[in-house]
Amino acid sequence: MNKNFPFIFVVFLILFCFEPIFGQIQKDTTALSEIILEASPIKTTLQNTAASVSFITKKDINRSDGVILTSVLNKIPGVSMQQGALNTNRITIRGIGARTQYGTAKIKAYFENIPLTSGEGETIIEEIDMESIGSIEIIKGPNSTSFGSGLGGVIHLFPQQTTLQESFVKSATTYGSFGLIKQNLSAGYSNAKSNLFSSYTHLQNDGFRINSAYDRKSFNLHGKQRINTKGNLSFLGIFTRLKAFIPSSINETDFYNNPEKAASNWAAAKGNESYDKLLMGMGYSHLFSEKWSFKTSVFLNIKKANEARPFDILNEKTNSLGFRSTVNYKSTLFSVPFEASLGTEMLAEKYQFSLFENLYASQPGQGSITGNQFSGINQNRDYINYFLQMELQLLQNLYLESGLALNKTNYSLKDVFQNNALPQKSAYSFGSVWSPRLGLSYKITDGKNIYTSISNGFSVPSVAESMTPEGEINTNLKPEMGWNYELGFKGNWLNTKLYTELVLYSTQISNLLVARRTADDRYVGINAGESSHIGIEFSINYLLLKTSNWQIKPYFSGTINTFKFNHFIDGDSDYSGNALTGVPDSQWNLGIDLSTEKGFSLNTSFSSVGKIPMNDQNSKYTNAYRLLDIKATYRFKMLKIIKTELSSGINNAFDKLYAANILPNAVGFGNALPRYYYPGNPRNYYGGISIAYVFE
Repeated sequence: MNKNFPFIFVVFLILFCFEPIFGQIQKDTTALSEIILEASPIKTTLQNTAASVSFITKKDINRSDGVILTSVLNKIPGVSMQQGALNTNRITIRGIGARTQYGTAKIKAYFENIPLTSGEGETIIEEIDMESIGSIEIIKGPNSTSFGSGLGGVIHLFPQQTTLQESFVKSATTYGSFGLIKQNLSAGYSNAKSNLFSSYTHLQNDGFRINSAYDRKSFNLHGKQRINTKGNLSFLGIFTRLKAFIPSSINETDFYNNPEKAASNWAAAKGNESYDKLLMGMGYSHLFSEKWSFKTSVFLNIKKANEARPFDILNEKTNSLGFRSTVNYKSTLFSVPFEASLGTEMLAEKYQFSLFENLYASQPGQGSITGNQFSGINQNRDYINYFLQMELQLLQNLYLESGLALNKTNYSLKDVFQNNALPQKSAYSFGSVWSPRLGLSYKITDGKNIYTSISNGFSVPSVAESMTPEGEINTNLKPEMGWNYELGFKGNWLNTKLYTELVLYSTQISNLLVARRTADDRYVGINAGESSHIGIEFSINYLLLKTSNWQIKPYFSGTINTFKFNHFIDGDSDYSGNALTGVPDSQWNLGIDLSTEKGFSLNTSFSSVGKIPMNDQNSKYTNAYRLLDIKATYRFKMLKIIKTELSSGINNAFDKLYAANILPNAVGFGNALPRYYYPGNPRNYYGGISIAYVFE
């Protein structure tokens, strides 16, 4: 990065503050509480729903550097995204999934009703380019019976759409520290019947750590077409090509003295992952009458990947096909408004992997070298969800929400690499799992609601967790089950200028599934006990000042929790009463958004993360840390049809050394120290420009 960039950044801010170039302030026209939630089959407002749901707008997404959703999601109370690298992340909601060794589990994710979660429960959303995301809804806890096995909750992404009756072509480029280059080209078309949006993005980053280069190309196409007054057709296609190197975690000594270092074996092997991935879906909705409506979608997910690791080289192929359909009925029941939705979601997935020896040590400096194959497995994973959701207005100000879901998940494995033996095939089903939910929302006065809910969720073990070290399926393994109890308040004050939300919850999980290490980066799952997740979440959004020239909006959100093992015995070790591994005891975010009539905006975000237990013994904790991010943006028009945007920002302004991600229960083999730490990026800068040609 140019050493003069910090000076340029400061000059950029000064010019924005004092240069009176014509612009236009972007004013919010809809109160947060009035937003209609789109994820649920039965549409309701954020204010009236009897659940803790967070809504993220496109403006919220644009306050970040546009590279990854980490800072966006970490502003949501109860949500934590730990970022080890651009391709190494773990998302948890209310502590659920915190002990997952790698990646995100126990949380469902969708993009326009297309599952981003695999058949065995792994969720990856960081590969979705932020330019293609229009908004996000996050349902915390098992509060949605219509989305299957999300014990921690559901993250629903919605695609960016072209503004009604507007068409455009846009080019945007961002440069930043550590070799960051992001180039985006997008276009859209919209009229009364059609809406089309497409974008191509090339994201490159050298990374501040050794062996952390990242290169991703992605193409997104989304369209909606009104067939007639009652029918609508939609289409979504996303293609991603990724090549990302993996620095892995490092030990405590290197974390404090040499955080840019990669794990020695991963650096020697030049460990990396690469894949091509295609996600496609097509949907159709039809309004039969004022009472009956129907919505259906089919989706396809194809992925071919390779991962070079010090201990082996993994080749894998994934093909999945599924559909999702709902039928809604809206009428009156005993003279009160009533709406019901009956639906199903099915996914069939074929997964194949082969393991090869990695001969990197035989030719030092060459990186990973593929040797002989020593394993090959074909897996079939499939699930089917049936769900029923109902909403009933019991009294003028009292609303009842209820739901019931049924899930059936099956795995089958076939060993296709056996010497002198016939292929072996084994199958297992987790049986039928029922998930009920009941919620009540009471309107105290206009703009103020109190709600309560009780719900049940589950999470099935992954295939890897289900297998014993001998390669057999552990048929004694059970799904995790959790009951969630919630009490919340949502309130508008001062003529909707102030919006507040307060939530108290308790989630009690049984059949706690934990990963027991059997070798370097090898784990098996066991049901080891019970955990308790109790916490308080709060958020405040305030329109402090709104004039013809200025708009200032401070916000404050946070969570305080007590997550612990109620009963947890792993072998000869009893961890009952210990704090849950991998979750901070508190997390809060304070920020101010300022915008002017001249087109200038300034966004600041100050976040605090408490200490995190790194192992089940609670013998090691990370240090608490605080981060300050700042972004300045200037928007103006040229010739009335060319929209230009200049932006510049700084992340981690205080240059704090912190653990952005951890490897729970890391173990050092031989004389090596355990490698717990993924260091976060030090202070880094970025700046960008976008030019859009807009026409009607």
